[in-house]
Amino acid sequence: MPQFIYEAGLNGDKTIAITQPRRVAAITVAKWVAMEMGSSLGDVVGYTVRFEDMTSQNTQIKYMTDGILCREALSDRQLRNYNVIILDEVHERTVATDVLLGVVKKAQQIRELKRMPPLKVIIMSATMDCDHFASYFNDCPIVYLQGRTYQVKVYQMVEKMHYIEACLKTVVEIHQTQPAGDILVFLTGQEEIDATVNKMRRLAKSFSSDLPKLAVYPMYAALPQTQQLDVFNPAPSNVRKVIFATNIAETSITINGIRYVVDCGRAKVRSYDPITGMDMLKVAWISQAQAHQRTGRAGRINDGVCFRTYSKEAYDHLDKMTAPEILRCNLSATILSLLVMGVNYKEFDFIDKPPEEGIVGALLELKALNAISSVENPILTALGGKMARFPLDPKYSKMLLSAPKFGCLEEILTIIAMLSGDNIFTNSAQKREQMLIAHSKFYDKSGDHITLLNVFNEFKTKTKPKMWCFDNFLHERNLTHAASIREQLSEICKALDIPSSSCGNDTVPVAK
Repeated sequence: MPQFIYEAGLNGDKTIAITQPRRVAAITVAKWVAMEMGSSLGDVVGYTVRFEDMTSQNTQIKYMTDGILCREALSDRQLRNYNVIILDEVHERTVATDVLLGVVKKAQQIRELKRMPPLKVIIMSATMDCDHFASYFNDCPIVYLQGRTYQVKVYQMVEKMHYIEACLKTVVEIHQTQPAGDILVFLTGQEEIDATVNKMRRLAKSFSSDLPKLAVYPMYAALPQTQQLDVFNPAPSNVRKVIFATNIAETSITINGIRYVVDCGRAKVRSYDPITGMDMLKVAWISQAQAHQRTGRAGRINDGVCFRTYSKEAYDHLDKMTAPEILRCNLSATILSLLVMGVNYKEFDFIDKPPEEGIVGALLELKALNAISSVENPILTALGGKMARFPLDPKYSKMLLSAPKFGCLEEILTIIAMLSGDNIFTNSAQKREQMLIAHSKFYDKSGDHITLLNVFNEFKTKTKPKMWCFDNFLHERNLTHAASIREQLSEICKALDIPSSSCGNDTVPVAK
């Protein structure tokens, strides 16, 4: 779609923005489109995700996460850099997606009032509730594009067993009885996938030599990029790939060669715990729309088969659509952003209004952080304005702004950078004892934060960090990314005139 718009010149002299809910999708699709157009990534086609900008003055097609465009709206509510905005995968209904819908709608209204060039908005999804979105955008037209689809047979499990065991059993049966074709298995999270991959690899060693070899891969957002690329490479002859993935593989990425899908019917979803005041990930049933998306993965390039490890009765009891995150997540960052934009959160046009208790909880948290004047009549404080300058959870922003008082800004910058990236520790079932010994060198009885600080400080002293990371079972790429995040946060601190300070080896101020 963006290529058609670009080639037709419909964007004029402005950039075409395409948003994705997931970071990995924004990067992967940008790379694919750049390759298709014969462009270097960062030239005509680029991407921007949190703490990573691969664009230039030449960029005309810009992929980004929903949150990035929301942050751009903090300084430009009219979104004047764009004449065309494409919101993709809106059915995922993340908090950032829902806020962005309201931001884009308001930008259209402001432009119309000021008689500016109109902002054209395209909303795309394979499974969204079209009527709901069309009604929200003043009964805008709905266009259905029929893609080339193949037939997918669906089998539901009758026997009751734990979903992980059911998935493993199904993969073994497919490999032993079904024709050639790769297998995509949906599980819920990184630890579960890593454990299941190791178990599957052990099982594969016992298969008959008459069967094709089985190449087993994990796939989740925190996986190092080199390992992610392995998933997309075609399998050699006489080898069948089996990929254990999170819901990232529902829509965000396409893996060629998939003929069989095994769906556990569950995913990890964000929810807010009002007791701890924190978001957490919980394993929960997916929606029927998600089940349909997963089934479709088997029919991308040929007829396929989907095996659901749950009954038809269980499927019938699933929600039809995925519940919006905004109905069940911490809204403190959302409310803070709206206040920075000068928007009254009570009047903001949410496509689905968040619950009152969610808004009150967010206001109470912001008041506790001194980001607003009061809960009853919230006005952004000077501190709150500074907190919003950081692309962080408000609690992390407050930590940075409070650090100079305790003389430990440099240490807090490191810790927050490490917490803001992907996991730095690698797992190795084959070398578990060596891994535990290597990791134990960094442990600190004060807690995980000081452990992360120890790892980073040691990492920065190494002249050959790649080899050091390999020897210590650490992700070199994730540590390098944490260093980049730290640098960007440090630049924001300088812009806000926050004085640098360090507590050295004395970590007591950090704990305070």
